[in-house]
Amino acid sequence: MIFTKMNGLGNDFIIVYGEIELPVNAADLAVKWCNRFFGIGADGLVYILPSDKADFRMRIINSDGSEAEQCGNAIRCVSKYVYDYGYTHKREITIETLGAGVQKVSLQIEGDQVKSVRVDMGEPVLEGLSIPTTLNQNPVLNQPIEVGGQEFKFTAVSMGNPHCVIFVDDAVHFDLPLWGPKLEIHPLFPKKINVEFATIKARDYVDMRVWERGAGPTLACGTGACATLVASVLNGNTDRAAFISLKGGDLFIEWDENDNHVYMTGPAEMVYEGAC
Repeated sequence: MIFTKMNGLGNDFIIVYGEIELPVNAADLAVKWCNRFFGIGADGLVYILPSDKADFRMRIINSDGSEAEQCGNAIRCVSKYVYDYGYTHKREITIETLGAGVQKVSLQIEGDQVKSVRVDMGEPVLEGLSIPTTLNQNPVLNQPIEVGGQEFKFTAVSMGNPHCVIFVDDAVHFDLPLWGPKLEIHPLFPKKINVEFATIKARDYVDMRVWERGAGPTLACGTGACATLVASVLNGNTDRAAFISLKGGDLFIEWDENDNHVYMTGPAEMVYEGAC
């Protein structure tokens, strides 16, 4: 198998192009190849497939073998891949995702390569049962949750995949390995949850760290950055456009008042090619 290793702000993926459908053993392959000691090493395995609804279709298998409905960093990597390798010459493309439908992507080109990617991430889902949570509320705003004898307050958002955003005093130094796995599997979240810990630095700047469902702590999460901006707006903490600062770098997120869509802008990078 020929693959390309890519990353979006350090959230890294094994990208595979050329399959017609997702292999039946994709989960096993992801666990094997994403292992950072005995495999290639990555947060996820991403297949670029044909689509009858869009220019391309994306399927994402997490490092634990579970499938992600959507991934903002992965969609930027896929967008760069298909343009830089010549599978499209368009600067406006569409990519079909499992959980968020068809998403529109705008490519910023410098020379003959993609420099940054702006993705229309669609409308955030705020209805509790649809995210899903077990709470029949809309929105699920600043709700208490208890794990390990500690109470937090969370706001829930789906960006095609489920997130709970928790505002803390110091997200940069927050103990992700302690609280992330406990919150991920909390009974309030029937399909588990991605957990973002966020600290408001200014009306247009937020520090965020993430525990990703199925992958653990990662350097960046595009859908998590979008969910964080939405939660920040709902709680009155930021304006509708802000930089979300992750461990791997910054993403610019906008929640448009006119169409209610969230837009994400950020880079993607190729690391190396290989065969296995």
